[in-house]
Order: sequence, then structure tokens, then C-alpha cells
Amino acid sequence: MKSKRILQLVACACMMATATQVKAAGEDSVAFNPHWDLRLQGGAAYTLGETKFKDLISPAVAIYGAYRFTPVWGLRAGLSGYESKGAMMKSVYKYNYLQGNVDVVVDLGNAFKYNPKRLFNPYVFLGIGVNGAFNNDDAVALNDAGSRLEYLWRDNKISPVGRGGIGLDIRLCKRVYFNLEVNANVLSDKYNSKKADNPDWVFNAMGGLSIRLGKMEKTVKKAEPAPVQPAVVPEKKPEPKPAVEKPKPQPQKPKPQVVEKVEENVFFKINSSVVAQGEKSKIQRLADYLKAHPQAKVSICGYADKDTGTPQFNKVLSRKRSEAVAAALKALGIPESRISVDYKGDTVQPFNTAEKNRVTVCIAE
Repeated sequence: MKSKRILQLVACACMMATATQVKAAGEDSVAFNPHWDLRLQGGAAYTLGETKFKDLISPAVAIYGAYRFTPVWGLRAGLSGYESKGAMMKSVYKYNYLQGNVDVVVDLGNAFKYNPKRLFNPYVFLGIGVNGAFNNDDAVALNDAGSRLEYLWRDNKISPVGRGGIGLDIRLCKRVYFNLEVNANVLSDKYNSKKADNPDWVFNAMGGLSIRLGKMEKTVKKAEPAPVQPAVVPEKKPEPKPAVEKPKPQPQKPKPQVVEKVEENVFFKINSSVVAQGEKSKIQRLADYLKAHPQAKVSICGYADKDTGTPQFNKVLSRKRSEAVAAALKALGIPESRISVDYKGDTVQPFNTAEKNRVTVCIAE
């Protein structure tokens, strides 16, 4: 049952990391590239027990290979272990272990904004593992001498492990980071040979190096939109006058009034479809124009910047932005029949910057 709960937590972490995935932001030419990491760690382990804290501290080492699928989340697998300790009647006994781990790692800094030059990169992880303990000769000797250990194992002990922790990568240069990590590992009650009617815990405080392997970034150059050239209207040549008769003066017809179209760009905050207070005056101008020109109609098209969010998320977001502007016009008395709503997601970028592409373009004519 406990293993099932741990697997559910790992699956939940994967879903959360995928939902919060953020693409490369900032310069248009920089984007995240999936790559491998290598982590080498050394430090101290503490096996929870019934004696002084310092008596149960022992050395620990770990090595991991990780693959970062997105700026936010990745998977890592590796080996950790060396030595654990237990205590019985104030006698401390040692034994060794080797543990295989698989973890889901979520980068907390990149969950908000991807920045490859960030100095401090905090992360959390959840995982599972298999612990193989061996060399339990000290505990066997205590038991045989009269200190009875109810869960004593003599040759080796294999235990499933649930684990989690937090860490921090500190950037030293482009590919090398100094790593600090604290993790907790929960095992069966039989791990340290003593019966306690509760799980056994091993805590690790580790430090080391994290080395980025492969290409971390890729260059993506955005094509500049071609300038729109105004249409050239040829001038009409005046008709030749008759040679004999003078033309009769014709009554001049009043020139039709040319009504220029109105265009308003309603901008939104990142990941938002709520019309900001400062943008409502633009919608009011559109409503005033439509009321003054009963034959005019308005077309609304929503967009989202492709530097933020996934294409699916941006498509829904651009639709909500268009609908929000349309709802505001209806509230100002504009009939639905005069409003046309469309959305492009991040497939079209009408402007050159990410901030301006969080927009709904409205054209009334």
C-alpha cells in the first residue's frame, strides 16, 4: 500500500511539472535544449535510532545520471549508499548498503521563468528505490552475545524505498554547478534489525558537483514580419473637352463621407485573460465607434506569445482573451451579431516582442 502511494506521488509530480512547463524567455534567439546531467555527491548519512545523534552519523556517496526533458522537470537514476548504523543497549553496530534510485526532479526556479544564467537553482524531487544491505556482522555478534534483535538479518536484506528531498545548484560556470542536497529515505522496519513498529528512516546531507552534458541551449531566430506596402491607386486622366460645344455645367454631387476604420490592441498580462483596468478605455472607444456607425462591425482575434506555455494552453488562452473583449463590448450595448471572434494561439505572432503578443487585435469598420 505504501509503495502504491509513493508511485502516485511520483506520477502527480510528473503531471504538475508538465503542466507548468515554461519555454525559453528573454532573448528571441535562446531556447532550452533537452540534455543530460551528471551528479557526483558525497556527505553524511543519519539512520534514525535510539541513541545520540552523533553516534549514528556515517559517510555516504552518490552518483546520478539525469535527463532534463524541459526547463522544469527531468528524470534521474543512480546509486547511493556506503554505511548505516544502529544501536542496541548503547552499543552501536555498523552495516553497509547500496541503493538504486529513480527520481522525478522539478526545477523550482524555471517553473516561473527559464533563465540559463541563474546563479541559484533550487529543486525538489520524489522517487523510489531498492536498498540492498549487507555486512551485518556487528549486529549478528550483539544478538549472539545476548542482546536480542527481533528483526535480525544475517546475510543481506533487500528493501523497497520511498524517497524525497530538496536541493540547490549554484552556478560556477556554464556547465558546472556546485550542488547541495538533503534527502529522506523511508524503508521497512526490518532495515536496522530492530523491531520498532514503525518504518526506518535514513537521512542524507550531500554536497558535490552537477555537470551539464550536451548542448543546453539552441538558437531560434524569429523571422521579422514583412512590411505591408500600401496599395497604389492609379490616377484617372481627365477626359478631353469637346472641340465645338462647351460642356454644360453639371451639378456637383456631394462626395460620400469616408469613414476610417478603428483598430485597438487590447493587451493582457502573462497567462491571463482578464481585461486590465487600463485597457478598458480601448474597448469603450470601439463601442462608441460602433454606436456612431450602425452599419459597422468589429472583428476580434486573440493571440498568445509562444515564449510562454504550450501550444495547447496558448490556443485556449487566446480564445478566452477574444471572448473577454467580446463580452465587454456586449456589456456596453453592442449586439452579438456585429461581433466576430477568432483566435490564433501562438501560431501567429503579430508583434516582435513576447509582451505585445499577449494581445487581442480588434478592427471595427
